[in-house]
Amino acid sequence: MFPSHMSRRGLAYVLAAAGLLFVAAEATASNKPSDEELASITARGVLLAEYDTTAWQATDALKAVRPVEGRMGRYIARKTEAGWVVDFGRLNESGDKFLVAYETVQVGSSARFEVRGFDPTREDTGWNLAAAEGIETAMRDFGGASRLYNVAVLPAEHESMYVYLYPAQVKAGVYPLGADVRYHVSPDGKRILEKRPMHKNIIEYGQPGPQDTVSSGYHTHALSDLPEDTDVLLVLARKPRVPEFVGAGAYIFTIDVNGKITVADRPR
Repeated sequence: MFPSHMSRRGLAYVLAAAGLLFVAAEATASNKPSDEELASITARGVLLAEYDTTAWQATDALKAVRPVEGRMGRYIARKTEAGWVVDFGRLNESGDKFLVAYETVQVGSSARFEVRGFDPTREDTGWNLAAAEGIETAMRDFGGASRLYNVAVLPAEHESMYVYLYPAQVKAGVYPLGADVRYHVSPDGKRILEKRPMHKNIIEYGQPGPQDTVSSGYHTHALSDLPEDTDVLLVLARKPRVPEFVGAGAYIFTIDVNGKITVADRPR
């Protein structure tokens, strides 16, 4: 009940302020990410984690057969109905073909890869060529880095692609997150359609000691109001696997150990 001495003008101010608060609350609710939006981040993050794991497993398999030096400059992975395939090779001098020197093929659903070599190299003008061009385009824009980076290429809508550049794990048990970028690149790999810096600074997540118990991780976002694909990658790559809480905008997001994302309002 309003005080009896309040003027009509004062009452109008109070009602206006209350209306603004209601509109602000309604706008916040309408900006809340949908389940579909969060599921899309999860799907990309899960595929990125598979790509990341596949790359090092295939590389280990290739090293075991002692490949000829100088025939490769890049690896490109793709997921097929039968499993992952990773091709190792390089662009030719004119840049219109990707020359595959070795191909590694996943055996069933296992971590084992069969390797076969091509001499002369197999010429590819399809996905491998476009992906290699996309990597070159992204890396030119990204510039140099003071540490080792991983690169991954995933298919996107309308035959375009996402190219990810993110810091590589260089020490066992230490998982880096940050200073990473996702590029949306044209189907031919030659044009950047969108550049999305995902995190600003690098966080190093260390493996807990024998006496430590870690139930979850936490970090905040400065560049966006959503979790990023590499947040999901972190959860799926880290050992032991624990959830990650991400503070972004008005919300706290929980990334579960299977990559699923849920959202809640930040405590006030």
